[in-house]
Amino acid sequence: MKKYLPIVLLLIISGCNKEKVAVNGQKDYTPNITEIQSQNIFAETKDFPNNTQLAIAIMHNGTTKFYGIKRKNDTIITFDNYDSVFEIGSISKVFTATLLADMVVNNQLGLDDNINDYLAWPLQGDVKITFKQLSNHTSGLPRLPSNLILDSVDLQNPYKDYDKSSLKEYLTQDLQLNQNPGEKSEYSNLGVGLLGYILSEIDSTSYENLLQTKICTKYDLVSTTSDKSRIMNKLVKGLDVDGKETPNWDLNVLAGAGGILSSVADLSKFARAQFNDTDQILALTRKPTFTLQANKAEMGLGWAIKNNTAEEWITHSGGTGGYRSFIVIDMTNKTGVVILSNLSAFHKKNMNIDNLGTRLMGTLKKSNSIAQQ
Repeated sequence: MKKYLPIVLLLIISGCNKEKVAVNGQKDYTPNITEIQSQNIFAETKDFPNNTQLAIAIMHNGTTKFYGIKRKNDTIITFDNYDSVFEIGSISKVFTATLLADMVVNNQLGLDDNINDYLAWPLQGDVKITFKQLSNHTSGLPRLPSNLILDSVDLQNPYKDYDKSSLKEYLTQDLQLNQNPGEKSEYSNLGVGLLGYILSEIDSTSYENLLQTKICTKYDLVSTTSDKSRIMNKLVKGLDVDGKETPNWDLNVLAGAGGILSSVADLSKFARAQFNDTDQILALTRKPTFTLQANKAEMGLGWAIKNNTAEEWITHSGGTGGYRSFIVIDMTNKTGVVILSNLSAFHKKNMNIDNLGTRLMGTLKKSNSIAQQ
């Protein structure tokens, strides 16, 4: 019986807003999930706190299947949450990159343009940074600005008071680069947050309005937003490292770095849109712009790109105080996995979300191999 325990626990059931403990011989059993997939999910989530939810979308053979689980009373139950909304953290950077690509394709700016030419105030020392460098993390900017002092902010919502004046003060008075722009890729929330701010300034609108008009409307993303007031009725509460509810994060002027909320229903639409070869904007975000020598991967605009002889994966993860997320898409085989959770990014097992996404992709690869034999 032990061998079949994970699939017994993780059977996918139908019905809206229902949760049930899956038991052997369950009346509502629907064999939508393979045994190896259920084993992977069980193995990676069994140590999560009670009330942790995972919403999962698996894209394979032209279809998308949704799976939802929740830990309740130390038991994993199935849960219909494909349309529930979570903070997606740094997956927001892919959306900001898509906004950048939209403006490039529509000739509003060039990838290699100096951002100083679009700012109302110059960078200290007349530093030359391009839009591409902001998006692929080669700007030389640090991960966070030095005037966002973690010892003096509310760690449950650390960005909420970091506004336009704070950003201007840092860039015009306190700016320090870790290396010369273009030399090295070093992850920077500041860089992509700054990118989102500049793009909204160019269009004389808010980041939220850019997101809605240029992406959400185009791809029919009905629950994707940087304004949580729009989706409060669908929002899953984030959990801290102890499994207790924690406040949502407000990214303020740095929203482009991690301020978006979404559902796996929406993100799977956005993922499938990547397979449309005629979409010039999305194609530009996937074009390699910098090679990462350490792990032989590449950076696109937002996306990390991993290639081997059989497939090309694009991927991004995200995390905030109450959430952890992961998206991976195999462009060669047109498969993908999206996972959203309310597991804290500070939880010691937070990387299990990324690991699960990779393991589920492995099950799709095996399925493709069998189909080709």
